[in-house]
Amino acid sequence: MAEQSLMKDGLGRAAIARIGNSLAQVIPQFDARAFEADARRGLDQLELKARVHHLIDILHRHYDLPFKKLSNYLQHLPEVWDRGSAADNKAGFAAWPVIDYVAVHGLAHPKEALHTLEKLTPLFSAEFAIRPFIQQHPDFTYAKLVDWCDHPSEHVRRLASEGSRPRLPWGMRLPQFIHNPEPLLGILQKLKTDESLYVRRSVANNLNDISKDNPEWMIKLCAAWLADSHEHTNWIVKHAMRSLVKAGDARVFPLLGYAAKPSVTLSDIKLAKHTIALGDALEFNCTLSGGKRAQHVVVDYVIYFMKANGKLAPKVFKLKNIALAANETVVISKRHSFKPITTRRYYTGAHQVAIQINGTEIARREFELTR
Repeated sequence: MAEQSLMKDGLGRAAIARIGNSLAQVIPQFDARAFEADARRGLDQLELKARVHHLIDILHRHYDLPFKKLSNYLQHLPEVWDRGSAADNKAGFAAWPVIDYVAVHGLAHPKEALHTLEKLTPLFSAEFAIRPFIQQHPDFTYAKLVDWCDHPSEHVRRLASEGSRPRLPWGMRLPQFIHNPEPLLGILQKLKTDESLYVRRSVANNLNDISKDNPEWMIKLCAAWLADSHEHTNWIVKHAMRSLVKAGDARVFPLLGYAAKPSVTLSDIKLAKHTIALGDALEFNCTLSGGKRAQHVVVDYVIYFMKANGKLAPKVFKLKNIALAANETVVISKRHSFKPITTRRYYTGAHQVAIQINGTEIARREFELTR
């Protein structure tokens, strides 16, 4: 079954039943059966995000309450929520439309809405739902985000960071933070030593977003954080700089302990086959030889994919971080699959594979992708 189909099934008939049964326990006169019947109509033809919007519309039809009153009921939902099977990694999707409902119909009531999101975010992150409030009620929402940084729940603390990411995938962008990330400093500083890896990973993602538009600001902040030499903060910085590392930004490698000017030679890239079929894998290896001094280097590989317009487009993939002793030689092998996936469309024709050291390409070979 295709990946996208699996994802949309996270908001399938079983999830709708869980939504209806849970809401009926906290909202008086909520008719779970009528809700389920309406929610199922036309559902099968919809993809994941369309199902979220569809269910928000159906919920609004069946709530039939002013938002302020409804919010009081929704805040008790975690106490009775049916979380589904622990073996189902899409079970959390059921709470998505319930949470995003708050962003659609509670926007005129930020006090009640944000308190509701605070209660609901452990069910399924409210990172999408919080963003319209950042846009429409910036001062009030920002104050709440800063306050949430001290919340006892890791889910709420993470919401402060994840919800304010400038370029959250699948979420609306926040152009004010893309233009100027300075307001985010108050949130990031408070969470930089958080005990929760869940929270720290979000802080790293926020900084990685910032690096795409404001690399100098982000690098300066990370350098200051590294000077404090805190274990949690150091971890955040390492993961936050991943896009700059892939892009070969020379400023970040010394900060992360890698050679500023690596002395490495690389043998020609050896391909197991020069022609591979769609569904097969590209197998290659290369030999790295170090210089006279020990050094740490980042080794990545780049696939230059053929696009529909006949041009090649590069994508960098992680290969290995290596500590090379003086004059040491290391053989690196890799297998890159060309099995069809929903996030990439492959086109036949000439492709290329390259090796880069600390972001600088040092060798490239061509191969053919066929049907």
